[in-house]
Amino acid sequence: MMKKSISASKASLVLFLCQMISALDVPLDLSQPPTITQQSPKDYIVDPRENIVIQCEAKGKPPPSFSWTRNGTHFDIDKDAQVTMKPNSGTLVINIMNGGKAEAYEGVYQCTARNERGAAISNNIVIRPSRSPLWTKEKLEPNHVREGDSLVLHCRPPVGLPPPIIFWMDNAFQRLPQSERVSQGLNGDLYFSNVQPEDTREDYICYARFNHTQTIQQKQPISVKVFSMDSLNDTIAANLSDTDIYGAKPVTERQPILLTPTGSTSTKVELRGNVLLLECIAAGLPTPVIRWIKEGGELPANRTFFENFKKTLKIIDVSEADSGNYKCIARNILGSAHHVISVTVKAAPYWITAPRNLVLSPGEDGTLICRANGNPKPNISWLANGVPIAIAPEDPSRKVDGDTIIFSHVQERSSAVYQCNASNEYGYLLANAFVNVLAEPPRILTPANKLYQVIADSPALLDCAYFGSPKPEIEWFKGVKGSILRGDEYVFHDNGTLEIPVAQKDSTGTYTCVARNELGKIQNEVRLEVKDPTMIIKQPEYKVIQRYGQVSFECIIKHDFTLLPTVIWLKDNDELPDDERFLVGKDNLTIMNVTDKDDGTYTCIVNTTLDSVSASAVLTVVARPNPPFDLELTGQLERSVELSWIPGDENNSPITNFVIEYEDGLHEPGVWHYQTEVPGTQTTVQLKLSPYVNYSFRVIAVNEIGRSQPSEPSEQYLTKSANPDENPSNVQGIGSEPDNLVITWESLKGFQSNGPGLQYKVSWRQKDVDDEWTSVIVANVSKYIVSGTPTFVPYEIKVQALNDLGYAPEPSEVIGHSGEDLPMVAPGNVQVHVINSTLAKVHWDPVPLKSVRGHLQGYKVYYWKVQSLSRRSRRHVEKKILTFRGNKTFGMLPGLEPFSSYKLNVRVVNGKGEGPASPDKVFKTPEGVPSSPSFLKITNPTLDSLTLEWGSPTHPNGVLTSYILKFQPINNTHELGPLVEIRIPANESSLILKNLNYSTRYKFYFNAQTSVGSGSQITEEAVTIMDEAMASRQVDIATQGWFIGLMCAVALLILILLIVCFIRRNKGGKYPVKEKEDAHADPEIQPMKEDDGTFGEYSDAEDHKPLKKGSRTPSDRTVKKEDSDDSLVDYGEGVNGQFNEDGSFIGQYSGKKEKEPAEGNESSEAPSPVNAMNSFV
Repeated sequence: MMKKSISASKASLVLFLCQMISALDVPLDLSQPPTITQQSPKDYIVDPRENIVIQCEAKGKPPPSFSWTRNGTHFDIDKDAQVTMKPNSGTLVINIMNGGKAEAYEGVYQCTARNERGAAISNNIVIRPSRSPLWTKEKLEPNHVREGDSLVLHCRPPVGLPPPIIFWMDNAFQRLPQSERVSQGLNGDLYFSNVQPEDTREDYICYARFNHTQTIQQKQPISVKVFSMDSLNDTIAANLSDTDIYGAKPVTERQPILLTPTGSTSTKVELRGNVLLLECIAAGLPTPVIRWIKEGGELPANRTFFENFKKTLKIIDVSEADSGNYKCIARNILGSAHHVISVTVKAAPYWITAPRNLVLSPGEDGTLICRANGNPKPNISWLANGVPIAIAPEDPSRKVDGDTIIFSHVQERSSAVYQCNASNEYGYLLANAFVNVLAEPPRILTPANKLYQVIADSPALLDCAYFGSPKPEIEWFKGVKGSILRGDEYVFHDNGTLEIPVAQKDSTGTYTCVARNELGKIQNEVRLEVKDPTMIIKQPEYKVIQRYGQVSFECIIKHDFTLLPTVIWLKDNDELPDDERFLVGKDNLTIMNVTDKDDGTYTCIVNTTLDSVSASAVLTVVARPNPPFDLELTGQLERSVELSWIPGDENNSPITNFVIEYEDGLHEPGVWHYQTEVPGTQTTVQLKLSPYVNYSFRVIAVNEIGRSQPSEPSEQYLTKSANPDENPSNVQGIGSEPDNLVITWESLKGFQSNGPGLQYKVSWRQKDVDDEWTSVIVANVSKYIVSGTPTFVPYEIKVQALNDLGYAPEPSEVIGHSGEDLPMVAPGNVQVHVINSTLAKVHWDPVPLKSVRGHLQGYKVYYWKVQSLSRRSRRHVEKKILTFRGNKTFGMLPGLEPFSSYKLNVRVVNGKGEGPASPDKVFKTPEGVPSSPSFLKITNPTLDSLTLEWGSPTHPNGVLTSYILKFQPINNTHELGPLVEIRIPANESSLILKNLNYSTRYKFYFNAQTSVGSGSQITEEAVTIMDEAMASRQVDIATQGWFIGLMCAVALLILILLIVCFIRRNKGGKYPVKEKEDAHADPEIQPMKEDDGTFGEYSDAEDHKPLKKGSRTPSDRTVKKEDSDDSLVDYGEGVNGQFNEDGSFIGQYSGKKEKEPAEGNESSEAPSPVNAMNSFV
């Protein structure tokens, strides 16, 4: 990220410092000698077709008058009608366009500006019209050159003013191509280091362009004919007799020789500050290469450049330190040549100290200093008012001392303009400086109450431009009555400026400048305001975005509230594209649908009238790489080839790898397969090939963004045929019938065939029998059936590939088996051990393996319930099957019903099916705990009694011994009261409970018992009724209209609540019923509570919880009991349930289970309105 800040006050500082080094300016309302303000250049080349304007402007008080000299004598412009002088100016206009000739006005002109205080003169202005002469006519002979020789085509342009620009073109005005072999020299000639046949042409034309006159002159075309050695020998042979000796030498390589400059050394003089150009052009074959060195030193860094294919050395802004010997070396494989150029840097005069205007009061002293340097050292001469000082009128206050004039006790008559001339053989310098003797009280030129505004922590420059003679002294004060400013925190400049290097907010205020000399005193006030700096508090950040995405740069600013900022966004330091995708917000820039051209640096610039801040961020647009191109196959061999390619644009995300794919145009045209991949830095790969494949390759580039489109396919490469390299895989031998063997394999793919005519040799023989291999050759199949085999015997099998060229390597052998048949023998010695009322373990002896006649898969146990010992009724027999994998000899039978009689048998299983069953084995299960009673019904409620009726358990699982009844009251907060338990004989089916509390809800828990223990319980709730008086009152209330309305309102409210609850439940809402469920938990773990007679909630027989409020039951007040028959469907897997090694169940029932009907047992009926009222009491 880049951040910069520019303060306007810093720019002002530069201006003030420039003012500091200039002389004290005299106000224009005061007398002053002339000062030349504008003049034409010393060497003034004019267009001869246009009027000549020679400038000379000056200022002074009184305004100066002007005169001119031409070639050292007075130029009387009044006598030449073609020459006029502009009004109030010394500028001459020579009218050429109305008949004048520019050549007539060639010469050296000098302007003089004069008033009563002195005379200033201009430089000597040399006027010369530009010239663009035509080429002299000449007859140009064709150039016949032998191939490999050097050649120089001379241009020799006419001498023009200024010199023309030279270039070579052909008849079609196309520039001739230049190179290390062919190039143009500084003199305009065209140099050939060695000619080649392609250099033959007839239109080498040199052009000279004269910029001042905007004209181009052309030389006659030059013809060049290059003869090759063969054609030259043929030409010589045709023109000589058989007896003549002829024969041109073939093109031979030559070591370099220099075409320019000639000789081994040369000299060059250049002036200080100019551009030094040194040139070396060499001939040779092969074309020489040029190198430059400076003997005894280094070429100046940052000022040295090589041009014209390093044949030209260019050094800019030369100085005396650049003098020395420069060597150019031309080298090729045969040798080298060199040339040394001795460079001397001379210097036209240049200022060290130019004289400056002096403003003195009568009686003061002063000096004019004129110091210049050059090579050779310049001569210093003085003039006074344009006259050499030696013959100028004498002034007793003046003394000349070489480059200095000393003035002592000057008087008003000492005012004059002095000229200093510094000259040597390479030029001159002329400077005017006046001495103005004035007596003036101080005056302040800066406007009063001027307002300065700066940014905190930047310099503040308060101007106090002044004038006075003698020169006034300047003092600064803060505030109207403040003390004088002193100290390191202020800088006082000679031009009166007060500088506060680091202005702070407390620097704000009024400042007073006081100027005084012996003639008077004056003051001026200015105001300074220090503003808070503008800051970018949230700068744009570097962003990486995928093509077609959206990106946003932030630029949040903080600024002084009195300044109005403007925000500008730039892209790559230029204006944003005129595109609606660029959205400039108050503090951000958003680019929609980003494209590759949006890549670049985005800069937020915030400008105020006082400062400017900026911050930049780079946007990198990334995308999937472009596809590779220019795929090339090289090094083609029978089993390998080298593939190379050129990567496409990586789109700002480095390519991580290349994926190479191939197409087999012979076997699978249009289908591309993965071949290999290489790192992203690699652009070639050696690929392994298979025989008899017509390969095409393509390359896909991959970067972090994704995969490129595939490249264009490479050229096709058809490999030669060969024997197969491999055999079919996954060879198997499995019989489908007891008397066959089915041999299968996975066929080779097309490119694996290695040649035409792919077939398979299938071989087999019976294992462990001394038989020969039987073989058959098949094609276009992947299966072969061998018939007439013994049942389930092992075979050795192998499948070998072959084609028209031969066989694949010898294949490996696999073992298969002929077809299976059903087992012949049933398992013997079947034994059953009953573990408990629901689990038994069965054992058997394994059958002999030979009798299995196939792959032993395991044993199946069939078992079924014959009858229940607690009841004599029979039902449909439901057989169940458990399968035990492998050679197991025992298994566990889960899910048995207690107190029942069972039968089972065992069978062995192979791949063909099941063998015969073993004899049925009978076993019995002991008693278990009963299921819950089939129903519990509570009837005939009175004030203090309830009648209970029940049904016996659906599954008694033994002989019932008794029933257990438990009950307890429930108060209106759903708390449970004391628990009462009653044991009831097993032959009872009803009971009347007496001595109960009236109008009280009770919860009942009821279960049956066998000798083993208690079964699961069933629960129910019921309410005793009120006394008759209260019931009658409530019945009366229930018939009142207001009560009916209230009940309707309550019903409506309940309906609304039910709808809300239904909606919440559908949205996955949950309700706080946990506390109520906990309150109605099993009475065995519930604390005792007092009976309060409130309604409870329903709970089923599983969790023993109260009924939910508002639940409704049929009028017979019975509770339905679900079937509790054990089921094994959850144990099984598919159709075969099984046990693990340890006997745990892994089997499954088979057949259908018969359902027994259950009586309809429901909960008690809904309460009447009277009972509903009881719940509110």
